[in-house]
Amino acid sequence: MIKFKQSGDFKNTERLLTNASRMNYINILHQYGKEGVSALAMATPKDSGNTAACWGYEIIQNGSSFGIKWTNSNIVNGVPIAIILQYGHGTRNGGYVQGRDYINPAIQPIFDKIAEDVWKEVTRL
Repeated sequence: MIKFKQSGDFKNTERLLTNASRMNYINILHQYGKEGVSALAMATPKDSGNTAACWGYEIIQNGSSFGIKWTNSNIVNGVPIAIILQYGHGTRNGGYVQGRDYINPAIQPIFDKIAEDVWKEVTRL
């Protein structure tokens, strides 16, 4: 025979779920989206400044999941300039321009802040 005994209540769990249901996820994601755009624009190598000025973001919703997608609209002759700055590219005369990892260092603090803020919210009772 198996017996279970429970004492206490679910007050903390109910409070957590109530708070979670009241949160406005879209506004929070817009805040992080804007912070990411700013960080990416500041970190983007600037020759003309076009690529730095073309950062944007979209809020993605898939069912009950939400996410942020950062975009860059500076495309020249079908080539996304932000990507070739990041990863490098070949030149017309057979040379190669080395890429520069500027996206990851710029956006990592935003990811860290999101994780920290979410963890605080989840553990706040």
